[in-house]
Amino acid sequence: MVATTGSRTALPRTYWTWLGGTTLSLLGVQTMAFAMAWVAAGQGGRFAALVISAIVLPRVLLLLVGGAVADRFGAWTVMVVSDAVMIVVMLVLAVAVWWSADPRLPLLLAALAIGIVDAFYLPSTGSMPRRLVPAAGLARAMSARNLAGQLALFAGPAAGSLVLVAAGLAGAALANATTFALLLAVLVALRPYAVDGHDGGVPEPAQPVWRAALDGLRVAASDAVLRPALLLIGVAAGFLLPVTGLLVPLLAQERTWPPQTAGAIVAALALGTASVAVLVLVRGALADPHRAAVASLLVAAVGVAALGAASTPAGAIAAGLLAGLGSGGFATHVGPLVLAATPATHLSRVQAVLVLVQNLPLVLTTNALGSLAEATRAATVLYGCAAVLATAALAALAPSALGARTRADRAEKAAVANGNT
Repeated sequence: MVATTGSRTALPRTYWTWLGGTTLSLLGVQTMAFAMAWVAAGQGGRFAALVISAIVLPRVLLLLVGGAVADRFGAWTVMVVSDAVMIVVMLVLAVAVWWSADPRLPLLLAALAIGIVDAFYLPSTGSMPRRLVPAAGLARAMSARNLAGQLALFAGPAAGSLVLVAAGLAGAALANATTFALLLAVLVALRPYAVDGHDGGVPEPAQPVWRAALDGLRVAASDAVLRPALLLIGVAAGFLLPVTGLLVPLLAQERTWPPQTAGAIVAALALGTASVAVLVLVRGALADPHRAAVASLLVAAVGVAALGAASTPAGAIAAGLLAGLGSGGFATHVGPLVLAATPATHLSRVQAVLVLVQNLPLVLTTNALGSLAEATRAATVLYGCAAVLATAALAALAPSALGARTRADRAEKAAVANGNT
């Protein structure tokens, strides 16, 4: 029998309440994202790219600052202020596009505001499972959160298209403002639970925000658990995430498969990822998160290689399912490992580093992998991605990494003990 952990740990009602409000807000965000992308695309490719850049650039530049602010003033406070600001931004955007025949300036300013708010909001919301859930239930809590995100990604674009047809961009903005208002009400209701025993830790001495922001990088880079875990996450972000959005469509075109086949492969990958998340939510995570994450990354590498070797649609779909199972196993074990190993004083700052680690490699490798696929073949690039993933996973099993795993076990046991006292 495979040992699991946290399978009998009931998640607090406060967490489910927060997750319900967050899921609704995510649905509104994805609805709005589709509406903004559609309207921006109608103004030309350059303007559409400019809108995306207006969101991504401030988000990346200010993430570390956002994490430092959240650790200093509290994640709850930052989320409340962020939600309130987004309500105002969406209402102003709705009025602006309603009265103006040219949506370009309102869209661009709204995108800039979204990017700035995201930089402060994402580190705070990423730390909430640790703040609301005992250590033994972290894996189940994060699996539920991952499922909520997948649901929003699946339903948001469809909802966005319906709202856009029925009420235009102004209607989408008002709908998004409504979901932010509902989440704000949930956060206000959770105020008594915003600071509890799970936050823990001793307050840090006051220091400049820029120094506190850099301190998050220092902790992530020097900690024997966080450093290898974040490196693995960076490798997965750079060489596993592009498979879905970039390499599968290119492979399908090379093999002269119809678009439906490419969609089925992507759906199989998503199904594998979601299946593992459901399993962890119901049964709990494996007892050794380090080895489970590494083994899952190896499974994903095998799936990616099999995808490159597949000569039939059925084989490619099966390979996509295998890659999804590996991806889901990796995400459901490495995420709780990072949260459990993070010092209580640096929860939001390390989450900010995590978001950076997930986004920067993806930006860098997507362009490079696309160019390589054009110069060679998509299958060759898939083999290369599989090799990088497998090499990283095997390196994580090296003797030098075993000490980090042992320390992670000690940190998790200590956190569980503190949560039970």
